[in-house]
Amino acid sequence: MEILKQLGDLFLAATPTAVIVFLFYLFLRWSFFVPIERVVQERGRRIEGARRQAEELRKNAQEKRRAHQEALRKARAELFREQETARRAVLVERGASIQQARQRANEEIQEAKSRIRAEIEAARTELDSSCTQLAAEIARAIL
Repeated sequence: MEILKQLGDLFLAATPTAVIVFLFYLFLRWSFFVPIERVVQERGRRIEGARRQAEELRKNAQEKRRAHQEALRKARAELFREQETARRAVLVERGASIQQARQRANEEIQEAKSRIRAEIEAARTELDSSCTQLAAEIARAIL
C-alpha cells in the first residue's frame, strides 16, 4: 500500500511539471514550430518556383541556341551556294577565255600557214625563174 501511496504522491508531484511541460510545448508550437514550418513551406514553394523558372530559362536558352545554330547553318549553306555560283561563273569565264585563246591561236596558225604557203610559192617562183636563168647561163657557157 505504501508503494501505491508513494506512487500517488509521485504522480501528484509530477502533475505540475507535466502541465508546465505541456504548456511549454503549446507555447513553443505557437511561437516557434508553426512559424518555422511556415517559413520552410514558403521556402519550398520559392525553391520549386525557382526550379520551374530555371527549367523554363534552360528551355528558352536551348531553343535560342537551336535557332541560332539553325540560322548559322542556313547562313553557311547560303554562303556555300554563293561561293559555288561564283566558282562556276569563274570556271565558265575561264573556259570562255581558254576557248578564245585557242581560237586566236588557231587563227594565228592559219595565218602563219598561209604566209608560209605564200612564201613557199614565192620561193618556187623565184627558183623556177632562177633555174631558167641559170640553165641559160650554163648553156651559154658551154656553147
